[in-house]
Amino acid sequence: MVATMNAAASPGLVLTASLLRLAGWLQGEGYRFTTVTPATHARINARAGAAVARTLRDVFGWSRPFAPTLLPDAALEPLRMAGLLLETEEGLLRSAVRYSSIGQHLFAHSAYPTVEEDAVFFGPDTYRFVDLIARELRNQPLPAGGRILDVGCGSGAGGIMAALAARDAAPRLALTDINERALRFAAANAAHANCGAAELAQGDLFHPLDGQYDLIVANPPYLNDGAQRLYRHGGGRWGEALSARIVQEGLERLAPEGRLVLYTGAVMVDGRDPLLEALRPHLEAAGHPWRYHELDPDVFGEELEEPAYADAERIAAVALVVQRRDHPLQVHLHPAMA
Repeated sequence: MVATMNAAASPGLVLTASLLRLAGWLQGEGYRFTTVTPATHARINARAGAAVARTLRDVFGWSRPFAPTLLPDAALEPLRMAGLLLETEEGLLRSAVRYSSIGQHLFAHSAYPTVEEDAVFFGPDTYRFVDLIARELRNQPLPAGGRILDVGCGSGAGGIMAALAARDAAPRLALTDINERALRFAAANAAHANCGAAELAQGDLFHPLDGQYDLIVANPPYLNDGAQRLYRHGGGRWGEALSARIVQEGLERLAPEGRLVLYTGAVMVDGRDPLLEALRPHLEAAGHPWRYHELDPDVFGEELEEPAYADAERIAAVALVVQRRDHPLQVHLHPAMA
């Protein structure tokens, strides 16, 4: 169901307020954490001496169980209020939320392992996504009062960091996601970053909001996930369907001179890029300049062991940037993709 977020969802408001309060406390404690891939996380937590948390980074970064006496009430109370404090069979506690840092900013997201259907994901893809957006805004700043839309926002990191990078332009930020829990996390993250008022709307991609935008950013799920979890499953044979929809539906949502910045994954099969092959006809028909290139040639290699990827040779992280213009088509491919 498509629904704009409103004040009637009191449990959701409690969750957002608790996440925001906890972020403020952690920042005051000097907390910082860089989130790694799930495979690396598992290896680190399997080391000797890593079974039980001893520090804030162990609790809110490495998602390790901890003794009730480790944290003060300033941390335990918001966790309890939001239903984010879990108890293990051994009598230890565990936080159901993690916090990761981008620069001086903290972002709340789901604890490791992210097995829940409505988990809020944050990881190395997030850092690459934010870097891609920052480069685009350095090369071409947002116009004054420009509208930013983060589609399928998850933690909201992409849209929030875009708004902060374009702060001098006083941008207007909108965040959409089909996952209500993600929007509550994103609301807390936006408030903690002090990036200005953000419009949050729940629904499928662009459907919850009207109008056109000067910057549309998206980092959609791009895997073929057997459990079809919202934050991982992109649909289609290779997980590419959601990325293709964002491009097809997003082009008409661009304001004049507006840009669509897509960070996603592309499965390579026998040296071919099926995602690019699917996107090319739509991009050429639209007639706007676009750029497509690989950011990382090999991500989520462990997925290749799954039956869905039996014919794939690698999964690459790729970037697509489209800018709306009314002059003849200009196409720029990385030499390796030509």
